[in-house]
Amino acid sequence: MKTVALGTMSESKIPQILETFEADLLSEWTQELATVNIRRGLMKEAELKEECREFLSLFRVAVAQGKLSNIQAGDWQEMRSMLKGVSRSRSQQGFTPSETATFVFSFKQPLFNRMRQQLKDAIELGEEIWLATNLLDQLGLLTIEVYQKAREEVILRQQQELMELSTPVIKLWEGILALPIIGTLDSTRTQIMMESLLQKIVETGSEVAIIDITGVATVDTLTAQHLLKTVTAARLMGADCMISGIRPQIAQTIVYLGIDLTDVTTKATLADAFLTALKRLGASITRSQPE
Repeated sequence: MKTVALGTMSESKIPQILETFEADLLSEWTQELATVNIRRGLMKEAELKEECREFLSLFRVAVAQGKLSNIQAGDWQEMRSMLKGVSRSRSQQGFTPSETATFVFSFKQPLFNRMRQQLKDAIELGEEIWLATNLLDQLGLLTIEVYQKAREEVILRQQQELMELSTPVIKLWEGILALPIIGTLDSTRTQIMMESLLQKIVETGSEVAIIDITGVATVDTLTAQHLLKTVTAARLMGADCMISGIRPQIAQTIVYLGIDLTDVTTKATLADAFLTALKRLGASITRSQPE
């Protein structure tokens, strides 16, 4: 009985089949993609055909090198780069992970059909199909991994942008900044908040910064530590920093937790803190008398 050594170019018929029937495989594959889970409205048909043509060309070249068991080999570098680009593009166009992987997996059907036509020995056919399956599965899984990573990067970037939008630094007066906080404070948000405040202090040369926690539902030890770190950082930049929005419930919690804010100026409202900041700058607001 003849034994075929899998993964060797001299024994495998896959390179020869790809070389001989490349045009036919491309035509059959594009037709296959039109009937499977590919939402054609998300991309132009001409763009899809060009991607298929590039994939098949790179696939044929890589397979011809004889590395048929490991797509991490150097001969597959261009193919990997191409698929990474396709996966990132798919994630931006709104394709699902399964639709993205289908781009590769759908090539199995035309390839296997051609292999059945050309390989008459059942054992050889089975081994070649197994070899091609393993190869295409690796490529398909690569598209899913890259797609997932691309989506995670998008989500992380959106979270970063939302955090920046949720911690705006407002210029209340010449030399006075306000940082209203809404929601909860964690380490990541505190870091963004601190960087935004310090950057604004440098840009405006402000002498006073007010951190308003009216929108913070509860204050625990960790939240208080984050606030104190921000106050300390602002002071190191040469700006006096105070905290406003200290409601009775929050005041009681701070006392109960034993948090020391004796060195920090605190006010019940942002308006009170603003008036205090004006006094420190030697400015004041007077109500005009009606004529």
